[in-house]
Amino acid sequence: VLCRRWGRSRKMAPKKDKKASRVNDIITRDYTINMHKRLMGQTFKTRAPRAVSEVRKFAKKVMGTGDVRVDQKLNKYLWSKGIKNVPYRVRVRIARKRNDDEDAKEKLYSLCTLVEVDSFKGEGTKIVQE
Repeated sequence: VLCRRWGRSRKMAPKKDKKASRVNDIITRDYTINMHKRLMGQTFKTRAPRAVSEVRKFAKKVMGTGDVRVDQKLNKYLWSKGIKNVPYRVRVRIARKRNDDEDAKEKLYSLCTLVEVDSFKGEGTKIVQE
């Protein structure tokens, strides 16, 4: 494509290689999610529902799957202090699993479950062997 103003040709950026398929990557990791920084400036009546969607967003980002399922215990923990006072941090085990449903859009899904801990100090991301 020629640029009208200077008469030079402009080239598009080169295409990047696609990421490797994650079908064989069945993995489980533990993460600490800081809910406090994700809910700053959020209206009180939207904090707990937003916390659940932030967990989904985090899992989608780190696991690369569009289908994210939140466990009932994790949901209850996020809502445990009411709609306004969401816990500051939550320890989550995110497992990427194979989707057995035949008519599913994606081959993999992520399952988020609660990991109960006494303290969040020194707890980094850990790979869990099943």
